[in-house]
Amino acid sequence: MRKYVLVYFLLVTYSVFGQEVSKKDVLSKLTLANQYWQTNHKPEVWAFWDQAAYHSGNMEFYKEFKNIDFLKYSEVWANFNEWKGAKSTDRSNWKYSYGETDDFVLFGDWQICFQTYIDLYHIDPESNKIARALEVMDYQIHTKENDYWWWADGLYMVMPVMTKMYKLTKNPLYLEKLHEYLAYADSIMYDKDEKLYYRDAKYVYPKHKSTNGKKDFWARGDGWVFAGLAKVLQDLPKDNIYYNHYVRRFQDMASVIVSCQQEEGFWTRSMLDPEHAPGKESSGTAFFTYGLLWGINNGLLNHDKFEGSAKKGWDYLSNHALQSDGRVGYIQPIGEKAIPGQVVDANSTAPFGIGAFLLAGVEMYRYLNEK
Repeated sequence: MRKYVLVYFLLVTYSVFGQEVSKKDVLSKLTLANQYWQTNHKPEVWAFWDQAAYHSGNMEFYKEFKNIDFLKYSEVWANFNEWKGAKSTDRSNWKYSYGETDDFVLFGDWQICFQTYIDLYHIDPESNKIARALEVMDYQIHTKENDYWWWADGLYMVMPVMTKMYKLTKNPLYLEKLHEYLAYADSIMYDKDEKLYYRDAKYVYPKHKSTNGKKDFWARGDGWVFAGLAKVLQDLPKDNIYYNHYVRRFQDMASVIVSCQQEEGFWTRSMLDPEHAPGKESSGTAFFTYGLLWGINNGLLNHDKFEGSAKKGWDYLSNHALQSDGRVGYIQPIGEKAIPGQVVDANSTAPFGIGAFLLAGVEMYRYLNEK
């Protein structure tokens, strides 16, 4: 019986650029990348966005493959951070402009950790794991402000927290505030003509232009949004009044995203001006590949229209970005824009890019499950 299972496993393949790719190959490369990261980076680090984004990918890997050792890495990280983001207890001084200190409790880069804490809670329910998430997010949705999400990255950091909190509490105010906060974000950085997001209000055209005078949409920024929408749609009830709105936004973005993919499978850092900052980049590419595959796997994106782009994205990630030792390279360093002349090479790696790689690979594995 074991032999027949193995034969079937190896036959579940697809072909891209003349190469056959199997479920076994996808799992092997995911494991290699995640093992490299966890072996070379201790989990006892802060709960800020750069590290927390990695854990959102690690948790998706666990959901599919139930690797306990990889799960323990996220548990150690959560315990080290006391299941909190920013730790201030003085509500009168809680802030949400940019800040890396403990008083920026309402800043989304300190809230993405709640995605992983909630996931860990569902695996092993203990009230301390979600106590801070409940405290912070309940406080926030009862404030009068709606301008919490003023940068594109924040839509990945916190939109999925809102839907996870709704599933956890059944409080419909989370879904109302999700829509209200997104509407504000749209008002300052969504381009209705291009159907893409500027990184923030500083980069809106024509105030800001690429080196060739074009609109400058940062790939990782739009990757954050596209992946965030996929995560929202995973948890949002289909009968919610805003569900179709998010589906249309997701589908509109997907059509534009595939139109500016490079032939080699990656996306350049400035999406509509490849010459602004030419060359490979893995974090935006991974988020786009994840979103495309998730959309195909869940029936929201047409298989025939989007399959080729998704496969090319994974081919680039798994055969070019992933190095033989397990390092995922060509990840643009922390920043907020495409920078002409910035060196991004095979040694350029970062936790948020590994998280995105894991998300994309897990969805590729699930795609092969459906074949």
